[in-house]
Amino acid sequence: IRSFSATAPQQTLSEVAAQTGLTRAGARRILLTLQTLGYVESDGRLFRLTPRILDLGFAYLSSMPIWDLAEPVMEELVEQVRESCSAAVLDGLDIVYVLRLPTHKIMRTNLGVGSRLPAPWTSMGRVLLAGLPDEELVARLQGLNPQRFTQHTTVDVATLLERIRQARTQGWCLINQELEEGLISIAAPLTNRAGQTVAALNISGQANRTSAEVMQATMLPALLKVDEFALGRARDQDHRKAVGGGVGQRGEAVEETRRRDGEADARLLGQETGDRGRVARVLLVAERQHAN
Repeated sequence: IRSFSATAPQQTLSEVAAQTGLTRAGARRILLTLQTLGYVESDGRLFRLTPRILDLGFAYLSSMPIWDLAEPVMEELVEQVRESCSAAVLDGLDIVYVLRLPTHKIMRTNLGVGSRLPAPWTSMGRVLLAGLPDEELVARLQGLNPQRFTQHTTVDVATLLERIRQARTQGWCLINQELEEGLISIAAPLTNRAGQTVAALNISGQANRTSAEVMQATMLPALLKVDEFALGRARDQDHRKAVGGGVGQRGEAVEETRRRDGEADARLLGQETGDRGRVARVLLVAERQHAN
């Protein structure tokens, strides 16, 4: 599937085999399977992807409801800082974009959902690598083939490991023109309720317009709040499901108990006046707080 791209939207069997390193027989079996499933079509000579291939990506995104919680907060962040905001996950030594809210084009490469970049030289990548156990992090970097993208690129693996560990300690990472000249970005982790890093979010801009010092001072605080807001909304959703009947009989029982308590309170307080009424109200409030 990944052998198809904007530069190779349709290919012959031989071209697919050459792109993937498979034998012609192996490539043919896979292509015919994909064709049967509706992900590939052919005119007898050339193969091309069909729109159904998008279902695979959407299935992944819909399986993680955290994106529904993060996207509106990211939109607010873009409005606040006037810079592009993205979210990505880790796949081996690459990051894969799963959300992107651009304000203007800042890279020569067009980035969108599904785009890949090398993790060690991106701010989101270092944040995601920092979320790995240290033994796994070291093991992954052992298979790294460093590339010098710009004059600022860190190519020494020991230095890369040190900077990833620094991102783990401080809880964020700033990359200044290591992947592309003029590109600067700052990233922070997006965590689940267990505190595990499940994705990273970043703000990116142009170095000639926004310095590293300005980005850290003015944009980092807002970026770090995105994770807090997303987690807060997730907790609110869980609470509404639990209390509002979203968990079946238990939710219904909670609502019924509260309804009966409310009716009893109203009857009691309606009978009490003056000081006795005030005392009764205080006692009822204390009792309900203790019960909750």
